[in-house]
Amino acid sequence: MGSSPQPLIERRRVPTLEELEVTGALSKVFEELLNRDTLFVNREVLRSTHTPESLPHREKEVNHLANVLVAALRGQTPSNVLIYGKTGTGKTAVAKFVGKELELMGEKMGAPLSVLYVNCKVVDTQYRLLANLASYFGREVPMTGWPTDQVYEEFRQGVDAEARIAIIVLDEIDKLIRKGDDVLYNLSRINDNLSRSKVSLIGISNDLRFTEQLDPRVRSSLGEEEIIFPPYNAAQIADILTQRAKVAFKPGALDPNVIPLCSAFAAHENGDARRALDLLRVSAELAEREGAERVTEAHVRMAQDRIEEDRITVVVRTLPTQSKLVLSSIAFLSSRGAKTMTTGEVYSVYKKLCSKIDVDILTQRRITDLLSELDMLGIVNATVISKGRYGRTKEISLTTPWETIFKTLTEDYRLKMLASLNPSFPTQSKLDCIPEEP
Repeated sequence: MGSSPQPLIERRRVPTLEELEVTGALSKVFEELLNRDTLFVNREVLRSTHTPESLPHREKEVNHLANVLVAALRGQTPSNVLIYGKTGTGKTAVAKFVGKELELMGEKMGAPLSVLYVNCKVVDTQYRLLANLASYFGREVPMTGWPTDQVYEEFRQGVDAEARIAIIVLDEIDKLIRKGDDVLYNLSRINDNLSRSKVSLIGISNDLRFTEQLDPRVRSSLGEEEIIFPPYNAAQIADILTQRAKVAFKPGALDPNVIPLCSAFAAHENGDARRALDLLRVSAELAEREGAERVTEAHVRMAQDRIEEDRITVVVRTLPTQSKLVLSSIAFLSSRGAKTMTTGEVYSVYKKLCSKIDVDILTQRRITDLLSELDMLGIVNATVISKGRYGRTKEISLTTPWETIFKTLTEDYRLKMLASLNPSFPTQSKLDCIPEEP
């Protein structure tokens, strides 16, 4: 005799009185929050994902890209383009803006073209990228399991199903080539295998040197045109914020000094307009939460501290193990009262930490390179100083409190045991406070 069939519809559990009381209390909280005055009209325009109707101080770059892509409106294949520039310089916004306008013009003219945007930080393998592109053209590909050649063929057939110009924007393209440049080689040669359509590539990167990792054949075909985006200065960032603020906030929501201060902070951070937008948005959110009628300089400074700490935490979590050990060494010395330290001092502690968790010890030259990378990421300040006849070294200090760094580092299971080293060892010597392995 078989088992009884399971009911098709599960009976929902009746909530308890306590749960109903909690739900009712939360409903009241949300009602109160909804009835509270807000400083915002549309906060979404302050997010980096928003593409505005105009891009101040990027007219030159917009025109350059438009001049390249106009060939698509004539039914011709545009040159491949590489776009370079630091974070927050408008690269993605310009590519999306021009792509959107190009598609609109194509619809008006009856020119068959498609602009596809892919973030390679998310779609970071050849298989995922090809599957993503294939699905855009109506081809179903499983997330895993097929040979890459088969996925490529699905994409090729999909894009070639009808005559069109397909422009593929690969944002953060350098993330894609960490696992090889085969996909870029195949995409840059795909037009040889198409009979009805043509494909053009736009690569966007923060790294001016990423093409050095490419096969020379890929480098030459991918970089037919190059556009370099300079950092914004404080005045330009202020113009961008002023444009967005008119749409984002109610009249009179900002003190006069708020936008200049946000702009100054962002200009100091390599002219990062994205950072400025985040700073302005978070400043207003903090002001709103405390019931303030306007955003003030104090809110901006509070937001700056919060964003900086959050950014550093995210970056530290994604560091490779060796970089984390170098940073642990700096944090350890900082916890002992060191304001600055030399490469040699960091290396001495680093070797002991490696021994503690049984990790290979790198050379001091390699550690110097890792220190430069941490400096570039903004986690440490590493200034080269002269020691006279003893040569040169780096003078190193943290940009964030060592407690924050150490807390984040010890989230890594490989580094958890380092938490027990801090700060229980004797303090008389900065370098000898970590016991040697027996």
